[in-house]
Amino acid sequence: MFLSIITSSIIECRNQNTTILYKDIWVGKHIFGCMPHMINNNYFCITMRELRPKYAPILISCIEEKFFKTEAVWEFHSLMRVISGEMKVVLAEDTYKFNAGDTFLVPRNRLSSVIKYPKDGVKFSSILLTFRPEQLKNYYSKHKINPKSPSWQKIKLYEGHPLLDSFMGSLVPYLDLKDNLPDELINLKLEEGLTILRTIDKSVDGLLSDFSEPGKIDIADFMEKNFMFNLPLENFAQLTGRSISTFNRDFRKAFNTAPQKWLIQKRLELAHYKLAEKKTKPADIYLEVGFENLSHFSYVFKRHFGYSPAKFSSDKSS
Repeated sequence: MFLSIITSSIIECRNQNTTILYKDIWVGKHIFGCMPHMINNNYFCITMRELRPKYAPILISCIEEKFFKTEAVWEFHSLMRVISGEMKVVLAEDTYKFNAGDTFLVPRNRLSSVIKYPKDGVKFSSILLTFRPEQLKNYYSKHKINPKSPSWQKIKLYEGHPLLDSFMGSLVPYLDLKDNLPDELINLKLEEGLTILRTIDKSVDGLLSDFSEPGKIDIADFMEKNFMFNLPLENFAQLTGRSISTFNRDFRKAFNTAPQKWLIQKRLELAHYKLAEKKTKPADIYLEVGFENLSHFSYVFKRHFGYSPAKFSSDKSS
């Protein structure tokens, strides 16, 4: 396993066979106590939130295990290029699949499941750039841009473009960098990325220049759209603009049941629908509906419906 952190950028690799856990991660001359998260005892995820105050706006990631899955809140607008492998981003309203060479932009404050796979024997790798509000405000002020296009909240896929391809290609050699990447260069690359985005997508200003913050939102509407994301209740509370106690009270008022019981019920109903109507297999959908492993999903499904998801899927296919 290889892991190295370079100033404000990160190069990150994971290997499921390792037993090493890094509690402290060096960033240049700065050290932060970061505890990687164990998931199913197979792999770990280092979240960029944990690297503050030295946040990493450029992340080059490679995943060597069979798959990597996590629930993510995209805190900042994020531009990603898949270098190799395959990636799924599951939003409440849609599921996106990306392959090597795809470049896409994810709006900030979107809740999603992220699933990464190797493909054709090649590990997953990607480049991720994040644009923070303070940087975007400075950019629009510096260039005296007054955007008028409306904001939008869906993931946008960018077809191959010489400017975008050249820009992403210029970041790949950082995989081999051993020294610190200067902050000045990082800022230049991020500004270059912004300028290219604005050149090839005239509507992106509406999104990137929208600095409004979400407040307390309708809990029933939010949970009906996002129940498939396997997050702690504290995270759901935060995303709806509530404390955990207010969330629990408002949830019971809206649904007349406990949050965990309701979440399991909704996830099982969604799984049943996908198996019946979409003719999918249990192994293909258990992650997307909010379960962390196939055996637990199968157990809960059978206990609830009286038959296993494998048998139900097989009967529907025959």
